[in-house]
Amino acid sequence: MKVFASPAELAAAVGTSLGPGPWRVVDQDRVNRFADATDDHQWIHVDPERAASGPFGGTIAHGYLTLSLLPALVRPLYRVEGVRMVVNYGLNRVRFPAPLRVGAAVRATAVITEVSDVPGGLQMLATVTVDSDAGGKPVCVAETVTRLYVGEER
Repeated sequence: MKVFASPAELAAAVGTSLGPGPWRVVDQDRVNRFADATDDHQWIHVDPERAASGPFGGTIAHGYLTLSLLPALVRPLYRVEGVRMVVNYGLNRVRFPAPLRVGAAVRATAVITEVSDVPGGLQMLATVTVDSDAGGKPVCVAETVTRLYVGEER
């Protein structure tokens, strides 16, 4: 984990690569629970028997499930001292270059691409790449927008 001693140190770190972080397995139970939460029960996600003869040779995770793992995958990469709150402000671009096979493990790396001032703190853009232990193309590449707030809470 990279620890930035202050928001100013983070601001000076544009271009810094963070990670990779630890591997996390994405199992069928997680995919099934995500399908239940989103009402997306497409067979390529939830029917291992049918998916075995499908285009991916088995079930694959939903792209949005992979995306939803970003906070957990990025959290071990860095910490900024002197920040009272960190908020996911959004995404500028997301792509899923390769499917994530169920049972594979994923991990993230991030490159800080921009840090700017916003009222009450900083805004950081980072390009986050999620790789699978199966190798090949990344399973997700996203430009994240994170707000880091300093000072007293109002």
